[in-house]
Amino acid sequence: MAQHILVVTAVSAEQEAVLHGLGSASHIDVIVGGVGSFSTAVKTTRKLSEQSYDLVISAGIAGGFADRAPVGSVAVANRIIAAELGAESEASFLPIEELGFGSSVISMQDRILAPIIRKLHDSELVSQVGSILSVSTTTGTTNTATTLLQRYPDAIAEAMEGFGVAMAAHEFSIPVLEIRTISNVIGPRDRESWKIVEALNMLTSVSKLLAEVY
Repeated sequence: MAQHILVVTAVSAEQEAVLHGLGSASHIDVIVGGVGSFSTAVKTTRKLSEQSYDLVISAGIAGGFADRAPVGSVAVANRIIAAELGAESEASFLPIEELGFGSSVISMQDRILAPIIRKLHDSELVSQVGSILSVSTTTGTTNTATTLLQRYPDAIAEAMEGFGVAMAAHEFSIPVLEIRTISNVIGPRDRESWKIVEALNMLTSVSKLLAEVY
C-alpha cells in the first residue's frame, strides 16, 4: 500500500523516534511542525504546497485520560477535536458548531483508519481508538480533566497539534490520521511521573507498523 506520506511531529525528539522506526521507508517524510496547532498548521500547509502527498499523519506523545488510554499504550484518533474552539456562557461551553461558525471536529476515513487498527490489534501493543482532543493549554488539574470528559465523552487523549495538522490536510483534500503514544495521565501536573522516554520508544515501535501498513 505504498503511498507518499507526510508525518508531522511537534518536536525533534518525536521526529527522531519516528525516523528510527521507519528505517528505510523512503516514501514517508517526517517534519517538525512545532508545538501547538498554529505553528503546525502553518508548517504542514507549507510542506503540502511544495509536494504532493496521499496521507498526512500527526504523530507524537500525549496525555491519556485515566482508564481510557493508559500510560504505555497507543491512542488512535477516529475524530480530532479542537476542544477549546467555541465560547463560554454562564451555563456551559458553546462549541463553534452552536455558534454557526464552522466545525471543531475532523473525522478519520474508515479506509485509512482500519488498516492501522488491525495492525495494532495483531501486535503486542496496547491500543485504543477514540477522539483525541487538540488543546492550546495542556490539562493540569482534575477539574479540567473532568470537564473535558463531560464535554467529550469519547475522548481518550489530548495533545496540542492534531487539529492544526488536520485542517491543513483538509484544505488540500488529503486524508489524515492522528496517532499518539501515552506518556502520562491527564490530570494534576506531575512531570516527574511522566514516562517520556518510554513513550518515545513506543512511538518508534508504532512507526515500524506505519511503514508496514502504508
